[in-house]
Amino acid sequence: MTCPICANPTDTRYRPFCSKRCADLALGKWISGDYAVPSDDPEDAERAIDELNRPDSKPH
Repeated sequence: MTCPICANPTDTRYRPFCSKRCADLALGKWISGDYAVPSDDPEDAERAIDELNRPDSKPH
């Protein structure tokens, strides 16, 4: 298995990543919204629309 960030071999301490650095990079992508889990829940769609319409929201 290779690291999904840099394609180096994985390290069992950080699996599926090769290092803490790559694990932290992936976490940062989740936190910033670069990664997202799709949802068909109508409530999630309404919440997303509300977030986009807020004047202080940042574009992704």
